[in-house]
Amino acid sequence: MRRLVKSPLLWTLLSSVVVLVGVTAWLLTDRATSRGDALKTGALAGGAIAALYGLWLNDRRRRTEEDRHEIERSRISDERFAKSIELLGNEADQVRIGAMHSLAGLARTRPEYRQTVLDVLCAYLRRPFEHPSFDPDLDWDDKEKRAAAERERLVRRAAERLIRDILPHAGTTGPTLSLNLSDARLDKLGLLGRRIGWFGADRCEVLSYLDLTDAQLSGKFLLENATIRGRFEVTRARFERKVSLDGLVVEAPVDLSVATFEEAPSLEDAKFAEGSALPASEG
Repeated sequence: MRRLVKSPLLWTLLSSVVVLVGVTAWLLTDRATSRGDALKTGALAGGAIAALYGLWLNDRRRRTEEDRHEIERSRISDERFAKSIELLGNEADQVRIGAMHSLAGLARTRPEYRQTVLDVLCAYLRRPFEHPSFDPDLDWDDKEKRAAAERERLVRRAAERLIRDILPHAGTTGPTLSLNLSDARLDKLGLLGRRIGWFGADRCEVLSYLDLTDAQLSGKFLLENATIRGRFEVTRARFERKVSLDGLVVEAPVDLSVATFEEAPSLEDAKFAEGSALPASEG
């Protein structure tokens, strides 16, 4: 009985009948209106109530269907994410690269996954990694060991490229994404023209280059006690928050004067190669 009382359909039918009777009776008070015209007009008014109910019902069905599709998409995305994470531990380098591309694709189609995917790729780059270019003093006589190290180097380069691709372009609006690369071993990290929030890469080691040309750093930039063996490019980079380069070692000449710093960077115990130029504020 309670279901009938709360039923929208029942109330719609009752409303239609009431409107039909009410409009018809009101029109019949006018002697110039015939009984047939009054009944027809009353029926149209009552039918309008039913039509409105039909529109409401169709809209409700549409929203329910959209919600169902969204739940299904979320379920598929969660499964895809979990499977990709599992495949990152696969021994085959091509499988690991495929898993990274799957995660990057998920980040492109589901914006709510972007920061999570970046966190995963950064975590991969923080994994222990040995290579003749990073560790020339180790024994690399074993050809298979050298080959395996080179394959892993290519996987890590793929992760670095995908990090760049996921980050938004400088000057755009939207969510700010952060990178945590502390203790990572990086090879070629080019973030040219990208917008980055918090950037943490303390104690990291960069072999070939860290390129921030035209990048927008809207959060804190921390590169303390890190070592950059190759190039450190900051041409037209904009650092909008605190910058700490304490203990940084850059083995190739770097020109920090071509970047824009909202706050004077901290350079305590930093060491730069001969020919380097410091920010203008540092004299």
